[in-house]
Amino acid sequence: MRDFAERLIAYETKGNKSSKTIPAAFLVGEKLRLHLTALMGNVGFRALLSRALALANAEVPWLQAVHVKADGSFGGLDELGAQAGPEKIAEGSVVLLAQLLGLLVAFIGASLTLRLVREIWPKIPLNDLDFGNGEKNENPE
Repeated sequence: MRDFAERLIAYETKGNKSSKTIPAAFLVGEKLRLHLTALMGNVGFRALLSRALALANAEVPWLQAVHVKADGSFGGLDELGAQAGPEKIAEGSVVLLAQLLGLLVAFIGASLTLRLVREIWPKIPLNDLDFGNGEKNENPE
């Protein structure tokens, strides 16, 4: 999942000037939010993102400064710079996005997750990603 997250972040960062003020993982999360709230509503997405943030907090404690707002967007991003440097923020961003992607794969399966990502980022190369063979929610075709 980290490789997947790193690819999305790198793709989103390429040519994006706003990524200097907002970590790219949060921009990726925002784009995912716009699509996923259409499918699961604000409450469903907020629950999914809150769970991903809780899981990431266990690994990256300074992420406790970040919270999920009522609309499913991130809050507390302004405080990140005071708690961690750019390298730590980048590392924590990858962990958070990897947790979110992992939850998506667990709930809807790898194929649907990849389809969703390709709708948002149609040109990103993802053919060589390996999610393992243990997908319980997928129908073999």
